[in-house]
Amino acid sequence: MKWLLGTAALLIAAPAAGQTLEVVSPDGANRVVVALDRQGVPNYTVQRKGELVLAPAPIALDLDRDMLGWGMAVTGSEASSADTRYKIVLGKAAEGRDNYNQRIIHLQERGGAKRRMDIILRAYDDGIAFRTLVPVQPATAAAVVRYERTGFYFPQPWRCWGFNVGRFGSSHEGEFDPVDTTRLRDHNLFDVPFACETGKGAFAIAEADLIDFAAMYLTGRGDGGPGLQVKLSPSLDDPRVAVHTRIGSPIVTPWRVVMLADRLGTLQESTLLASLSTPSRIEDTSWIQPGLTSWDWWSGPSIAKLPGQRTTTAVAKAFIDFAAANGMPYTMIDEGWYAGAGGGGVRRPGVDITKWADAINLQEVADYARSKKVRLWLWAHWQALDEQMEDALALYEKLGVAGIKIDFMERDDQWMVNWYQKLLGAAARHHLMVDLHGAFAPRGLTRTWPNFVTLEGVMGAEYNKWSSRATAGNDVMLAYTRGLLGPMDYTPGGFRNVTPADFRMRGDLPMVQSTRAHGLAMYVVFLSPLQAVADSPDTYAASPAGFDFIRQVPTSWDETRFLAGETGAYIVLARRKGKTWYLGAMNDEKARTVSVPLDFLGARGTEARIWSDGAAPDAVQVETKRVSKDTPLTLNLAATGGAVAVFQER
Repeated sequence: MKWLLGTAALLIAAPAAGQTLEVVSPDGANRVVVALDRQGVPNYTVQRKGELVLAPAPIALDLDRDMLGWGMAVTGSEASSADTRYKIVLGKAAEGRDNYNQRIIHLQERGGAKRRMDIILRAYDDGIAFRTLVPVQPATAAAVVRYERTGFYFPQPWRCWGFNVGRFGSSHEGEFDPVDTTRLRDHNLFDVPFACETGKGAFAIAEADLIDFAAMYLTGRGDGGPGLQVKLSPSLDDPRVAVHTRIGSPIVTPWRVVMLADRLGTLQESTLLASLSTPSRIEDTSWIQPGLTSWDWWSGPSIAKLPGQRTTTAVAKAFIDFAAANGMPYTMIDEGWYAGAGGGGVRRPGVDITKWADAINLQEVADYARSKKVRLWLWAHWQALDEQMEDALALYEKLGVAGIKIDFMERDDQWMVNWYQKLLGAAARHHLMVDLHGAFAPRGLTRTWPNFVTLEGVMGAEYNKWSSRATAGNDVMLAYTRGLLGPMDYTPGGFRNVTPADFRMRGDLPMVQSTRAHGLAMYVVFLSPLQAVADSPDTYAASPAGFDFIRQVPTSWDETRFLAGETGAYIVLARRKGKTWYLGAMNDEKARTVSVPLDFLGARGTEARIWSDGAAPDAVQVETKRVSKDTPLTLNLAATGGAVAVFQER
C-alpha cells in the first residue's frame, strides 16, 4: 500500500515535458489539466474543489500498427464556453443545461509521419469530459482502431463499486459490488458506470455520445498500478479490431466522462450524459408519450379465469381491460405472439414477425385495444426484426402500435452500436417508441433519439423468477450506479412481497423479497418513461395495498432531487411533475430511521400523503398530514423496506 501511494505521489510531482493546459467548470469546482509527459504522451488529471480525484493518465489510441499519442507536441489550442438549454422529451428533468468551458488541444507527432490528434476537454459543474479526434489526413486514411490506451488512474485507493461483467457479449445484468482498488487486474472487465467515493466527494466513470464506435469497458492497468484503463468492445468479425473507420471522415471517440459531485447520490440529478450527446434527430416529438404499461410475461402470464392460457387473444384482452380500468395508456404483449415464436433468446428458423401465431389474432387485439383507448407494445427478437424491419414496422404503424420491445442483442461492438442507430431511425419514421432489452447501459442516446424511451441493461425484477439475486440491497445499489446513467426497465410492480427467509423462486406468479413500500418506491427512484406494472391483474385485485399510488405516479419528470442516503444502504429521491412532488425511499436489509429534509417544498404548508411499511411485507400504512419545508420528514424504514409520498399544495 505504501508503495502504491508513493508511486502515485511521484507521478503527480513529475514535471511536465511541455505546456500545461486546463479547463475549469463554470462554478470553479471541477478542473481537468492536460500536460505532455517526458515521452510526449498527453496525460490528464482531474481535481474537484482542490482534491486530486484522478492522477495523471494517458490519452492515446492504437491504430493499425502503432500508438497515436506518443512523441507529441502541442501545436495550439482554442478555448470556448457555452451555456444553452435544451428540451428533454422524456426523462429525469424537463430540460437540460449545456453549460461548460471547453478547450481543444491540437497535437502533432514530432517525428515520423507527423500525424495530428486533437483532444477536446470540457468542464461542467457536474463533471468533466474529453474525447479524442483524429483529423482527416493521409497518414490515418482507412486506419482501424485496435485499442484505446486512455486511463483513469487513482492517486490513492478510493472506495468504489463496479459490475465486473467478465466478458464481452452479455445482457449487462449483474451486481455492482465493492471493489478493492488496490487489486484491480487487467483480466477484470467492468461495465459502466464505475462509481467511487473519495471521502470529500464522489465520481462515476461513464461514456456519452457512443455513435459509430465500440463501447467502452474498464479494466485494471496492465502495469498493476492503481486505477483503470479503457478496453473497447472488439469486432465479432475480427477481435483484433475495435473500430473500422471511413475514408474521408475523422476518427472521433465517444466522450470519456467523469461525473463529479460531493455525494454519489447527487449525481441522480445530473443530465451530463444527455448534454454531451448529439441533439435530437426527431423534429416532431409530440407522438412520444410516457406512461405505465400492463405486461403479460412476468406473472406467467397468469389470468385465473383463463387457466392454462399463455399468449392468446383472450389473455391479451384481459391485460388491456386491466390497463383501461386503471388509466394506463399501454399494454405490452411479450414473446410468443408472432408466427414461429417461442424460442426466447433463440431466433427460430422461419419466424415471421409480420404474421401472428394461431392462438392470437393481433388485428382483433389491436382493434380491441383501440376501443379501450389503450395502445400496444410488441416484443420481438432483434434478429427476427432485422430480417423484416421495414415491412414489420410499417405493419405495426398501420395497426396503431405504440412501440416495440426488442431483445437479446447482447452485443456492444461497433456493428451493434450502428444497428441501434438503424433501428431507432426506422422506428422514428414509423412513429414507434422503442424499449431495448438485452442491451448495454445508457450512453445518452435517448437524447439523440427521444423515441428510445427505456432500456434494460440491468439485473431487474425478472431475476425473481429464477434466482434470489434481486435483493433489496441490490435495488438500492442500482440507484447509486446503473441508475445514474439513464432510464432502466427494471420492471417493478411485483405484489407478492415476502421476507428473504420466505422467498422461493418460481416462474409463474413470482415472489419479491422486499416490502410493498420498497416496491412502490421503485416507481420514483428507478427512472423509466415506460414503466411496467408487472404483476397479474388478479394479484392486484387480491392484494391492492399501495396500488392507488401506482395508478397516479408519473413516469417522466420535470425535476429530480437527491434528498438523503448512504451508498448501498438506503436512498431517498424526490421528483417533480408540474407542481406535485413525489418521494421515493428504498432501504436495504437493515431497518433504520432516517430524517429527510423537505426544503424542496414551497414556502406554504403542503399536504403529504405517505405510504410506508406495514406490519407484514405486503402491508402498507397510509397517512395524510401537513408538512413544511422547515421540518424534516421522519421515515421508519423496515428491513428491505421503503416509503413513498405525494406532496400537493391544498
